[in-house]
Amino acid sequence: MTDTIAGVDIPRTTAVADATHVLQETTGPLLFHHSRRVFLFGTLHARALGLEPDPELLYLSAMFHDTGLLTPFSDTEQRFELDGADHARKFLLDRGFPENSADVVWAAVALHTTPGIPGRMGAEAAATHYGVLTDAVGWGLDRLDPGQVDDIVAAHPRGDFKKEFLQLFVEGLKDRPDTTYGTVNADVLEEFVPGFRRTSMVERVLDAPWPK
Repeated sequence: MTDTIAGVDIPRTTAVADATHVLQETTGPLLFHHSRRVFLFGTLHARALGLEPDPELLYLSAMFHDTGLLTPFSDTEQRFELDGADHARKFLLDRGFPENSADVVWAAVALHTTPGIPGRMGAEAAATHYGVLTDAVGWGLDRLDPGQVDDIVAAHPRGDFKKEFLQLFVEGLKDRPDTTYGTVNADVLEEFVPGFRRTSMVERVLDAPWPK
């Protein structure tokens, strides 16, 4: 596998190799390629913004950010982002990383779908979030060098990404719809799952067991 893509070096550490192996063995090409693109796009955005994330921690954040959608990682009634974050944190601690490093990765994974907050939570969380936004919805794509974008997509093809990515979310969320309250994840279920109806904050306030 190429160690440098679009001018971005893939960190050469045991943890990076282990995480890469875990993703390749437990997920399909869709999530593996998406996660690698998130790292690469996130790194490019960080450079442009003058951020200096730890490359290893950013890579691990990117690789685990969507794993909570998958059965091997998703076994709780909580947001999928928390499943992925919890597994990422355990992965780091099991390999001797200090708790503060594990917490950095936990936050980056847990917050990657939350608008507005990751950019204020440190370089790793910000870069992970920006990488996700670029690959999922095209945010910031016009700010990147087209040649570098082409190199990234050549190394990690998108395929039928839009359709398959949304289907991945449907499969990962349809059996725990209550966890999507107040998140963008509810958009997916509302669009693709017949009968799903999101609960609003207004309803919860009006239905609260208070007289007024």
